[in-house]
Amino acid sequence: MKTRQVQLREDGEFRILRLLHNNPEMSQRELAKAVGISNGNTHYVLNALIDKGLIKLGKFTAADDKRRHAYVLTPKGVAEKARLTHAFLARKMEEYEALRAEIEDIRAEIDADPTLGDHA
Repeated sequence: MKTRQVQLREDGEFRILRLLHNNPEMSQRELAKAVGISNGNTHYVLNALIDKGLIKLGKFTAADDKRRHAYVLTPKGVAEKARLTHAFLARKMEEYEALRAEIEDIRAEIDADPTLGDHA
């Protein structure tokens, strides 16, 4: 079982790879806002993805500012995105099933104990 820290890191990488797959021109600031992490953390994750060979920097030719870059997924990045997608989905399905079971238990408690009924 992966530690919570590893899961959070993989979730961040997954979300960034997913966004960049369809929007390679996104800025670090836009990525940070979309993923819900700091600009500094986004910078760190992007550099890690570049170091791992999952993304590469390309020129964003449509930009007025020629210093802008595009973050392009490499074939290795596309494969890693697919792996992370499956892992993310499996974990979220487990969380969903656990939440659904908890909701059913709470509803059963409410049905069994009239003092827990509507208090609106």
